[in-house]
Amino acid sequence: MAKSGSPLDELALVVSGDVAGVADPTDVRILDVIHDSRQVTEGDLFVAIRGESFDGHAFVTEVTARGANAVCVDHILETEIPQLVVADTRTALGPLAAAVHRHPSRDMTVVGVTGTNGKTTVTHYIESLASHAGVATGLIGTIHSKIGDTTLDAFHTTPEASDFQRLLGQMRDAGTHLVATEVSSHALEMGRVAATQFAVAGFTNLSQDHLDFHGDMDRYLKAKRRLFDELDVATAVVNIDDPAGAVIADSFGGRLITVGRDAQCRHSKATSTVEGTEFELDTPWGSASVNAPVIGRFNLDNALLAIACSLAAGIPFDDVVAGLPHLAGVPGRYEVVSGDDPITVIVDYAHTPNGVVEAIAAARELHGERVIAVVGAGGDRDRDKRPLMGEAASLADLAIITSDNPRSENPEEIVASVLSGLDPSVTSVTEVDRRDAIWRAVGSATSGDIVLVLGRGHEPTQDIGGQKLPFDDRNVAREALEMARKSTDSDVNSGSMGQ
Repeated sequence: MAKSGSPLDELALVVSGDVAGVADPTDVRILDVIHDSRQVTEGDLFVAIRGESFDGHAFVTEVTARGANAVCVDHILETEIPQLVVADTRTALGPLAAAVHRHPSRDMTVVGVTGTNGKTTVTHYIESLASHAGVATGLIGTIHSKIGDTTLDAFHTTPEASDFQRLLGQMRDAGTHLVATEVSSHALEMGRVAATQFAVAGFTNLSQDHLDFHGDMDRYLKAKRRLFDELDVATAVVNIDDPAGAVIADSFGGRLITVGRDAQCRHSKATSTVEGTEFELDTPWGSASVNAPVIGRFNLDNALLAIACSLAAGIPFDDVVAGLPHLAGVPGRYEVVSGDDPITVIVDYAHTPNGVVEAIAAARELHGERVIAVVGAGGDRDRDKRPLMGEAASLADLAIITSDNPRSENPEEIVASVLSGLDPSVTSVTEVDRRDAIWRAVGSATSGDIVLVLGRGHEPTQDIGGQKLPFDDRNVAREALEMARKSTDSDVNSGSMGQ
C-alpha cells in the first residue's frame, strides 16, 4: 500500500528548498502544513514564520514533541527532526499548503474580491446568486466562512495561507463548485492566497484605510494590485469608476470585464426604497429590468460587481437575474433593524471616511427627514483616518461622535481626534460610551428620521482595554427602539387617560 501524504523531497522542489536531517526524504510524508505550533499534530509540517511578536523557530522543540514529521525553517537548526530549509518561510507557506492539499483551487471556480469597501457584501451576493442557481458554494470572509449550509467561524478576513488552502481542500472534498472569497490587502501583502488559482478576481474601490500597516496610499494600492499583477487570475472584473480600478484595468493582461457608469456592466434608472432598488441592468450577457433587496447607490454598485463576477464565473444570465430578488441580506451591512417604527434605524460596517460618506448618501436617497449618524474610529489603527471620519460625519444632520473599538487606547482621545475633523457648523453630540450614543441617537429621532449606526456592523464584541466585551450594535439599537416604542405607548395612554 502506498504511503499517505506528500513526500518531503517533492515539497522541497515546490519551494526550491533543501532537505536536511534525514537520509531519505521520500520516507518523510507530510499530512498537513501548520503555522501555529499549538495546532501541530502527528504527521504535520510545521512552518516556522518570523512574526512581529514571535519567531516560529523558537517552537521547533515543542512541535517535535507534538509529533511533527518535519519543520520548514530559514536556516539549519540543531535538532533531530527533518528540516526543509528555504529562503523565506512565510513565502513558502502558501505553496507548501497548496501542494499538500493537492491544489484545491484548480478543481473549483474560485472568485476572489478585493478593495477597501464592499468585499463582504460582494462575496455574500456572489454566493447567494450562485446558490440560487443551484451551484454548490463556499464562502470565505470577514463575518464567517461557509461550506454549503455549514457555517464556520472566521478569525481573519482572509485566513492564513495554511488555513486558507486547508479550507479550500475541505470545500473541494465536500463537492463545492464555486467559492467566493474576500482577499484583503493584508492577505495579499503576506502571501495568504499564494498558489491559488482564481477563475475571477473582482475589485470594488480604494480609499484610505490600513495605512498603519501599508504606510501610504501608493503602497496600499500596490498591495491590492498584487491580486491582478502577480497571481493566477483568468478574468478580472473591475470597477473602473474608481480611479484605482481604472489603473488596475489598464494594466491587466488577461480577460477583463469592466463595471461602472460607462462600462460593459452597468445599471441605470435606479430607484431605492428601504425595501430595495429597482434598476435597469445592462451586461455583455444580456439586459433586464430587475428589483433587488439592496439599499443605496453604493450597495447597488456592490450588487453590480457581484452580478458581473457571477456571470464571468459562468452562471447563466437568466439564473443571475432570477436570483437578484432573493439576494440574502448581509449581517451588519446596511442592515435595517427597525420595523414599522416611525423612524428607520440602519446598522452598517462603514469604518472608513469614504464608507461613511456613502452610507449617509444612501440614507439621503431614501428621502426621509433628518439623517442622524453615530460615528467613531478604532484604536490601535490608522490614526490619520480619524479626523477624516469626523469630516465625513459632517454630512449628517446630527452627528453623534462616540467610541468604536478603542482597544488599548484611551477612547476619549480617539473621540477628540474624530471630532477635530467635524465641521463646527454641524449639529453634533459627543458621547464616548457607545451604548449611550446609540440610545441617544434613537431617542433624538423623530418621525421620518433615519438613524445610521456606523463602524462595527456585525461585530458581536467591543474591544476595550484588551478585553472583548459582548456588544452588538444591532441588539443595542433594537433595545433603544423598544424603549422608544414603550415611551410612545406610554405617552398615548397618558393622553387617553387625560381626556
